[in-house]
Amino acid sequence: MSIPAFAPADYLDLRGSDHAFLFDGVTHAWEVLPRLKPYFEKDFVPGQHGKLIGQPVIGELVYIGKGTVIEPGVYIKGPAWIGPDCEIRHGAYIRENVVIGAGSTIGNSTEIKNSFLSSGCQVPHYNYVGDSVLGTGVHLAAGVILSNLKLNGDLIVLRVGEATLPTGLRKFGALIGDKAEIGCNTVLNPGSIVGRNSLIYPGVVWRGILPANSIAKAANQIRSRQS
Repeated sequence: MSIPAFAPADYLDLRGSDHAFLFDGVTHAWEVLPRLKPYFEKDFVPGQHGKLIGQPVIGELVYIGKGTVIEPGVYIKGPAWIGPDCEIRHGAYIRENVVIGAGSTIGNSTEIKNSFLSSGCQVPHYNYVGDSVLGTGVHLAAGVILSNLKLNGDLIVLRVGEATLPTGLRKFGALIGDKAEIGCNTVLNPGSIVGRNSLIYPGVVWRGILPANSIAKAANQIRSRQS
């Protein structure tokens, strides 16, 4: 059985992204994740062009774009690149090797590590985003968890129909396409794939691949979003 590629272009609109080059030569979009650390170690230039309110804690290897607001109580450990016109709200924890695109919102008690977020992402309330790739305009409602590590610590393998596709990654949360919506208190298990313009209802524990333009009311209740 031929397994299709999970190509970046099928999930992410990278036009205008300052970091589209990270996906050069990538077959499956999650392959960008191991590239983040080397990028920050070799080619990254920190800078502070935003507005700091109060005394947020910001590491040395952090870039903050123009028009971005960092509220009190934020901890940006870094290395991290945060684009222009973002809102980083009180209590956000941004760890190592994180790219956050322009116009995104990172909210209270949200933790992000080793992840790529395209422009306009909304991750505003009590979210965990570990080792994940989010497309343009993705919205994670309150309490959404992108779990990145299997309980037994094994490498993450995707099931594609009757076939399997090794990712080669021990830590991989989710690949979420442009403008997808994930409902409150939903958990995406390691290696979850959500297509463009798809929606997962609140409280669902999701595992596997949700095609583009789909609605998942439960793990076994999926329909077209256009129907």
